[in-house]
Amino acid sequence: MVVDQLRAQLSDEELDRLFQAFADTTRRDIVRRVTVGEYSVSGLAALYTMSFAAVQKHVAVLERASLVSKERRGREQIVRANHDGLQRARRLLDEYEVIWRQRADRIADLLAETATTEPDKTQTGNKETRNTQRNKA
Repeated sequence: MVVDQLRAQLSDEELDRLFQAFADTTRRDIVRRVTVGEYSVSGLAALYTMSFAAVQKHVAVLERASLVSKERRGREQIVRANHDGLQRARRLLDEYEVIWRQRADRIADLLAETATTEPDKTQTGNKETRNTQRNKA
């Protein structure tokens, strides 16, 4: 299976870093922005209501997950998307989606089978309720 192949390429620690990176709204927004164009860390910091140091930490998390890369240009640190890392993450998430959809389809099939094999309990319940009510009267 492809997920097994991708998992073989990524250690558990790498998977943890990837999912940790995507777990935060600000980091997902940074990834979205740098896929369109590169930004300096100070340029990113100006976009958020947090300190420069906090944005630097977010970028460091994304860099450890191989989703972005940084390059020093003079005094600026330029952040850009790491397309190889993003492609690997996309393939992994696509494969997980296939698995989840297959499981959801299987659950739907099982529920459909159960619905066709069980008697309609609402009719049985209604008769029992009517009999109980008659006996009380």
